[in-house]
Amino acid sequence: PTWVQVAPAVAFANRLGRGIVQQTSNMQMALRRTVRALSVALVVLAIAGGCCFSAAVPRAARMFAASAPHGRARTRMAATNDDAIGKAAAELSKAAYPFMTQVDWNDPTFWMVPGGDAISWAKSTAKIIDHGVAMDSELVKAGCHAHHAAIGNLPSNGVCSEAELTAINAAIGRMIASVPESKTMDVYNSVSALVDPKVPAYLMSKVNEADAKKAYEALIKFTEVVKANPITPSTPATTVSSAAATSIDAAATKLGEAAYPFIKGVDWLDGLWGKTVPVSPQKTLKAVETMIVMGAKMDSAALKEAAAAHVKAIEGMDKNGVLTQQDFDAINAGIGKTVASVSKSDVMDVYHAFRDLVKPVGIPAYVLSKQNPADALAAYNAFMGFKDTVRSAQLGQKPQSTGLSADQNAMLIAVIVLINVAGALFK
Repeated sequence: PTWVQVAPAVAFANRLGRGIVQQTSNMQMALRRTVRALSVALVVLAIAGGCCFSAAVPRAARMFAASAPHGRARTRMAATNDDAIGKAAAELSKAAYPFMTQVDWNDPTFWMVPGGDAISWAKSTAKIIDHGVAMDSELVKAGCHAHHAAIGNLPSNGVCSEAELTAINAAIGRMIASVPESKTMDVYNSVSALVDPKVPAYLMSKVNEADAKKAYEALIKFTEVVKANPITPSTPATTVSSAAATSIDAAATKLGEAAYPFIKGVDWLDGLWGKTVPVSPQKTLKAVETMIVMGAKMDSAALKEAAAAHVKAIEGMDKNGVLTQQDFDAINAGIGKTVASVSKSDVMDVYHAFRDLVKPVGIPAYVLSKQNPADALAAYNAFMGFKDTVRSAQLGQKPQSTGLSADQNAMLIAVIVLINVAGALFK
């Protein structure tokens, strides 16, 4: 029964995060309340996010060499599974693995929204983002490494190896250990209030209840270890120059002035934003993997700035899910700095992965058909100017012509919609 209460969060996290690292947790009374709070967060992050992947491959090590954890976080993790959280993660994985192998990770159920409405989910998502902002940046990147390594050789059933599950659980445990309990509680409370009460029983009916309970009991023990080993998060210094930051801030304001009419014209309450691209879960996960790779290489301070801007925007949105122009500017500035801190190839890997997901099924054209053409074009032109500024800051190069085809232009207009769905109240 207690596991049943946790199960809905698993469904939500699978639909939201597809394996990139998102968070939920908590529960009732003093120690028990804290333990259960952590348990939900770890179920969502470790089980839903981490157990639909496979063993690491040499390619993963090569791709992530440039963004490997360093500094104080790397020192904390030098012993890997020899620290208390690492050892506890191994015990959790051993106990939970039979349950993990029973779950059908390709089930479309995990792509569905388990109740609630767009605005409520946006508010809940803000709690998840805020939770991530408070985490130690190097530990978050280590979690990205663990997930990326596991996704590298994903088998057809979507189940990672026990060793990869241990690495993911350990990384997530350390991430959770670096945030205040109150933020973990906020995530659980906001998500649990939205999940349809029929979801838990349904999910439990699809697995062996004894194995599920065994996994839950092991998870509770793991959360006790996490709670007993708190980690003080470090404050990252930015690698984005002041000149680059200033130019991106100015460009973001210019973009906001031109694109805000378009933003106001989008129906953010449309059920479309809660639907999944009609392709296989694993193909979607592979696309998400490119975002994990890019995210792990981004400037940590810029990431925190962009995330905090999203939280503020969601808290200040109106009843229709529209953010203020000032918050829109702040989000664009934050995103611009994060993108400027990585290579063009990393950005294009993400673009190409998602283009290959949405274009074949006609999503760009459909999304564009629902917008005001004049506003969309104005937003697109401004976005191109913003892109040039970010590109210039990226490697200290002068902006270059995109040389895009008409087909690619149409695609990029849709990207504006999708970026601002994520940045201005994506459900």
